[in-house]
Amino acid sequence: MRLGIVFLLLILAVNTGFAKVITQTVEYQDGDQVLEGYLAYDDAIQGKRPGILVVHEWNGLGRYVQSRAKQLAELGYVAFAADIYGKGVRPSTVDESKAMSGKFYANRKLLRERANAGLDQLEKNELVDTSKIAAIGYCFGGTTVLELGRSGAPVAGIVSFHGGLGNPNPADDGNIKAKVLVLQGGADNFTLADVPAFKKSLDDAKVDYQFISYPGAVHGFTNPDNRGTIPGVKYDANADKKSWKAMKDFFKKIFNS
Repeated sequence: MRLGIVFLLLILAVNTGFAKVITQTVEYQDGDQVLEGYLAYDDAIQGKRPGILVVHEWNGLGRYVQSRAKQLAELGYVAFAADIYGKGVRPSTVDESKAMSGKFYANRKLLRERANAGLDQLEKNELVDTSKIAAIGYCFGGTTVLELGRSGAPVAGIVSFHGGLGNPNPADDGNIKAKVLVLQGGADNFTLADVPAFKKSLDDAKVDYQFISYPGAVHGFTNPDNRGTIPGVKYDANADKKSWKAMKDFFKKIFNS
């Protein structure tokens, strides 16, 4: 019986190629500002593969976005979770998160610089096929990856999960080179008013984009930690599952995989 179990484990090990997701913190800089990102990749995969930049919510780089980076690594990508705020800057309250994210919403130039610093770090990774890079973001991170596109960054795709859609510089949508996928809650009162202008601006700029709305879902619908304690912010398992699948299908399309 024991030999049978050992044999089964050996077969499983061979079939999985001893797959293991490697994770590590990575210190990097934007000018004088020290940043600390999070890298995840599967060490069983040989050769270069697509890279995905991941951008955190308004409370900074933490457990949630790290879990998404690991999921992406399990799908075969090199995932790098960028740090927009700075090493050790991790807001712990709603007021702190609002103040820190507000600093970047008010300074889109700085937001773009931090996003591009993360992109540069991802592109330096020897495992990444730099011709196949996409960026995804959640809430504040959704806004950030859209701003990355507006900076003219040479990424193949951008995915915004329940991101802020307000844009003080609509003309900059003309700089977007990437295909764009926007995944929003149909009952997200934080973003609904911005939807018409957002779509018009992308249409005017002839951006290749897809906008998917999930009926009944509110802001923050992908994060299980959102339990409704903040009004209008709550997890929705159905919308989470569907939006993740939409992202995977989008990646298959843009990466021809």
